[in-house]
Amino acid sequence: MLVKKPANKSSIENIKLHVEDPAAIEKFSWNLIERLHSYGVTNNTHVILLCIGTDRSTGDCLGPLIGTKLSSIDQKFFNIYGTLENPVHASNLDEIIEYICDNYPGAFIIAVDACLGRLENVGCVNIGDGSLQPGAGVNKKLPAVGHIHITGIVNVAGFMEYLVLQNTRLNIVMRMANLVVDGLKFAALNYQKAKIQGS
Repeated sequence: MLVKKPANKSSIENIKLHVEDPAAIEKFSWNLIERLHSYGVTNNTHVILLCIGTDRSTGDCLGPLIGTKLSSIDQKFFNIYGTLENPVHASNLDEIIEYICDNYPGAFIIAVDACLGRLENVGCVNIGDGSLQPGAGVNKKLPAVGHIHITGIVNVAGFMEYLVLQNTRLNIVMRMANLVVDGLKFAALNYQKAKIQGS
């Protein structure tokens, strides 16, 4: 595991939000803001957004798509690793983790990845405490990473997972990416404002 959980582990409830929920962006952002507060993240904390996935698979491109969209915005809150141009995936995850450990000691890691799940949960974005286990849905053994995680359920689990990811509709992935990016933008803006006002 890349990081140990801080002693003041979040007691914020894990949430699951569907892209059809008109209040999803607001719920996402305020849940993330409360979670960052509970972990003691400050303006001096390096916040790493580790967007895991590959552009070689429609379903698995959620992470790098989020990284790409957020990288095009003028923001300084998140240090982003994992884009469509420079994805973080099974072949280089260990190397990226080592780089982050060496260059951002004490950083707070938010791990982002696509996953498979039940049919009724497809299109849902989850935010929760604890590390993310990349590749678990397709039986890959990769290092767990993150203080907290954001996952998007892009398709149905249980049968021929590689093929399912390859045949996931881009539309659902785009909608989930937009939800997460808008939620992250809102959270970053309001978290920084709250910290400035409270200082």
